[in-house]
Amino acid sequence: MKNLFIVLLLLVVSNVSAQKFFTKTGHTEFKASVETFEPVEATNNSTTAVLNADNGEVAVLLFVKAFHFKVALMEEHFNENYMDSAEFPKATFKGKIADFDFTKLDMENQEYKIAGMLTIKGVSKSVETIAKIRLADDKILVASEFSVQPEDFGIKIPSIVRNKVAEKVNITFEYELVEKN
Repeated sequence: MKNLFIVLLLLVVSNVSAQKFFTKTGHTEFKASVETFEPVEATNNSTTAVLNADNGEVAVLLFVKAFHFKVALMEEHFNENYMDSAEFPKATFKGKIADFDFTKLDMENQEYKIAGMLTIKGVSKSVETIAKIRLADDKILVASEFSVQPEDFGIKIPSIVRNKVAEKVNITFEYELVEKN
């Protein structure tokens, strides 16, 4: 029993001492526009992201209803008809930055591969992207983009608007992470 207590204590202490960076004001946007039709795009400026600088683990949470469109009706349709945001209010990503080394960050963008599980509408899919990461004024700046297909997450686009929405949705994000005390 004593050994189990010591192991648990070491796990807690090592987790507490991890150098973590976070934001609650991350910028995430998506574009699913098709030329000649009204732009299908939205922005979310309240994405939460946490980075463990010791091992490169990253977690991201965003509320679906925090995406805002230029057209209010489009936002309403997005939440009610496509994303079912009352039933699935959050989208998450949990992954790892490969070969991340906080001590090697500087003012120049460095490219790192990020891989993990993206969960939208309760459906999880593996995603991988290359991110540009740099250090600026004791903040870690992370920026990247990747694409997903709506049907991979159970998002059905009705045939009446199918030609107005891109087959692939482009997602971009920019996070300015500060050290968590």
